[in-house]
Amino acid sequence: MRDIEYGYIKLNLKEIMQEQNISINKLACRAEMQRTQLKAYINNEIQRVDLAVLARLCYVLDCSLNELIEYVKE
Repeated sequence: MRDIEYGYIKLNLKEIMQEQNISINKLACRAEMQRTQLKAYINNEIQRVDLAVLARLCYVLDCSLNELIEYVKE
């Protein structure tokens, strides 16, 4: 969701997955997520962030929250 005045939050999940050469299926299995839920995170189509999901993604991808989430000021 984008707010013109305040900017938006971008998830770098797609880029991290490409760097690590991990598929949606493999990540969904390892992070114990449904593929449809994971696709929403990959495509930055989520409205509300689940902290438990972010923790699982960071753990499975061995990355920090700062690498996963980025604030973009318009």
